[in-house]
Amino acid sequence: MPSNPPKSSLLVHRINGSNSIAAAAAASPAGNNNNSSAMSGQKQAQKRFPLTCAAQVPDAVSRQHTHVIGPNQCCSAVVQQIGAPVSTVWSVVRRFDNPQAYKHFVKSCHVVVGDGDVGTLREVHVISGLPAANSTERLEILDDERHVLSFSVIGGDHRLSNYRSVTTLHPSPSGTGTVVLESYVVDIPPGNTKEDTCVFVDTIVRCNLQSLAQIAESAAGRNRPSA
Repeated sequence: MPSNPPKSSLLVHRINGSNSIAAAAAASPAGNNNNSSAMSGQKQAQKRFPLTCAAQVPDAVSRQHTHVIGPNQCCSAVVQQIGAPVSTVWSVVRRFDNPQAYKHFVKSCHVVVGDGDVGTLREVHVISGLPAANSTERLEILDDERHVLSFSVIGGDHRLSNYRSVTTLHPSPSGTGTVVLESYVVDIPPGNTKEDTCVFVDTIVRCNLQSLAQIAESAAGRNRPSA
């Protein structure tokens, strides 16, 4: 009889350490540029923030979550353990045309340009009670081999300007489940702090991934052969 898959668990990781900035600046080619005028022009340049978290994340996955952060932006990541195979979870996540399948804050979604490939645009309408009405989103990455999906928000009536999200899936260390990582970068809205913004977005992402876990685990249970 097969062993029971791991139960769902979740970890929120905030990416905001000054050490990451220093390390990124030192590793950047710009850090070795002797052109002082070019350096002064890049004084407020964007920094790259790598994902670092307590979960066991392969290097190839971690690299997908390296974001370029501007001076008035924040970045964070949520990790969700799901007791279902990667193939089951990915079948839900990859549907750019149907985010409401597990994102319960989404009321409706309509593809306005494209057929599901990279570059496809969708218009998402959210439920009432959120500080938003709709958003226009573009599919940036859809990698069925590596299980990577990324999208950016390019318009709409909302407060999450320049939002970009990356979601990856990889097998759990036990080999019987899936680890889902979703990271994002977004502008800090006027009148809000970095902490305010991250808490708000983390909460939405966390709820989405917990819903994804319930749906995928339920589907996996139905597909699991009886003993």
